[in-house]
Amino acid sequence: MLVFAVMTLVAFVNVITRYVIRYSLAFTEELVVSLFVWLTLLGTAVAFREGGHLAFTWLVERLPRAVRRGSVVFSAVLSVALFGILVYYGVRQIESERMLGTTSEALAIPQWWYTAGIPVFGVLVMLRIVQAATRAWRGDT
Repeated sequence: MLVFAVMTLVAFVNVITRYVIRYSLAFTEELVVSLFVWLTLLGTAVAFREGGHLAFTWLVERLPRAVRRGSVVFSAVLSVALFGILVYYGVRQIESERMLGTTSEALAIPQWWYTAGIPVFGVLVMLRIVQAATRAWRGDT
């Protein structure tokens, strides 16, 4: 919620300055785009925690209990693997950006500061996937 509030405020200030003083605060776009990536990953974690992702409930509810449980494990393993790959490449990208000394274009701050959200929030998503799969395995959903 805080990330979304910051994005909204920054974008709003940019719009106001663009139309009132006829000057765009171009650096704000850098912040908003980077925070959008963070917000997407945080939203993914929340959706897994709340059970808000799309599911094949019509099909899964008609399967025998053992197959249902197996499908929960299978989908959790695939999901964790996907986000594990994302975390791995996020860390590799951070290493590369630090080694090369890459800075952001508008604010000239280290680019890896923005990239750091990918592996950090990716791990959070992985934890939420395991949490949701455990709940589904126990039948708490």
